[in-house]
Amino acid sequence: MPSGPEDAAQRVRAIATLLLCALGFGLTLYVFYPGVMTFDARYVYNDIGAKQLVDWQSPLMALLWGLIDPIAPGSGSMFLLDAILYWLAFALIALTVARRSWFALALPPLALSPPAFVLVGIIWRDVLFAVVWLLAAALVFARDRNAGGRYWIQALALGLVAFGVLLRPNALTAAPILAAFILWPSRFALKRALIIYLPALAMFYALVPTVYYGIIGAKQVHPLHSIIVFDLGGITHFAKQNQFPVSWTPEQTATLTEQCYQPKEWNYYWNAGPCQFVMRRLEDDKIFGTPALAEAWRHAVLNHPIAYLKHRMIFMETFLAKSNLVMWTYDLNDPTKVAFTDNAALMKLKAIHDVLHPTFLFWQGTWLVLCLGLCALAWRWRDSSDGAFVLGVCGSGVIYIATYLPLGVASDFRYSYWAVLGGLAGVVVLLPRLFGRGPRSALSDTG
Repeated sequence: MPSGPEDAAQRVRAIATLLLCALGFGLTLYVFYPGVMTFDARYVYNDIGAKQLVDWQSPLMALLWGLIDPIAPGSGSMFLLDAILYWLAFALIALTVARRSWFALALPPLALSPPAFVLVGIIWRDVLFAVVWLLAAALVFARDRNAGGRYWIQALALGLVAFGVLLRPNALTAAPILAAFILWPSRFALKRALIIYLPALAMFYALVPTVYYGIIGAKQVHPLHSIIVFDLGGITHFAKQNQFPVSWTPEQTATLTEQCYQPKEWNYYWNAGPCQFVMRRLEDDKIFGTPALAEAWRHAVLNHPIAYLKHRMIFMETFLAKSNLVMWTYDLNDPTKVAFTDNAALMKLKAIHDVLHPTFLFWQGTWLVLCLGLCALAWRWRDSSDGAFVLGVCGSGVIYIATYLPLGVASDFRYSYWAVLGGLAGVVVLLPRLFGRGPRSALSDTG
């Protein structure tokens, strides 16, 4: 245990960290309250109290929102939950680093940096997913390894990881890496992580239908078929041949092959632009959600693999290296207008966002590269809790972003939010390792 000057310094660091996090939380409330409702969030909110939930968004988010909604009806309750979890997670990580380094004081300002802060007040399941997973990692990273109750903390953290998968099912391939850190937080062993990967993957894979359809009884509206429609549209565009299991007029075929495809998102075949006739026809003919559409996808991929790969690579280039949607401030009743113009603080944040939006800070590839770099640096300290934390958090962030190569249907910045939060936390956790000196430097482990 530290004593004397080091003990006093540790207390000062802890108090300063808590004050900075408290100020950050207060600023979050000041800027965003009662939170920014998006189209996706409104769909989820409208499901509250429905006789049967649907699986297009996360039905579990609707259930949770219904439980907390009386606290601040509308967006307020979910915003408060996101903000509390966000600052609690960052505070726990910063306090753990503060036990031995002044670098801890860098984390609260990083939590206020635009790539992280501009989304924390916007109601998307991607934000809830990211803060839930960050809290799961923070709880285990911060726990006192000599105190009782550590297994309960690990159980709670694993529950949060599972909840994240239920919010974002494509996270199931990344979940085993984060779970490996939670199970063995003092040391990241690659062999051990590989051994548990497939069993953990199978468990998380089974969790989604068990909870969605077995426990909650959600109605299947086939959200995965949005991927199929996007892929069929992309293959049609690059192969210059209709791949949908329906016939079109010559005019529609020409539009499909030349105009419909936009690598930013699949909505151009659904509810935006001149190609809404695609989904309208698939739904009218009762093809969407049926094996016929899946069979058409299989046939298209097998017969036009180059077109499929070109479509997917161009989408991923757009996803990683283009300026995509970040901060939502649109009026839900008229998306051509900006809402919240009476909130001066939010408009100032939007002005900062608008200036930085075209820069590398909001390229999703930046955060992929950061997480990859942090994993490479952390490998040296994989036998410590610091290294294990970074490898678990940033490693899962890398895999999570990679899932959008085959599964992505839109390129919004929010889809990389987990990597943003994990990358910021990973930087501060590794800084003492890289620059620490002295008898109580970060070269000693917390575990």
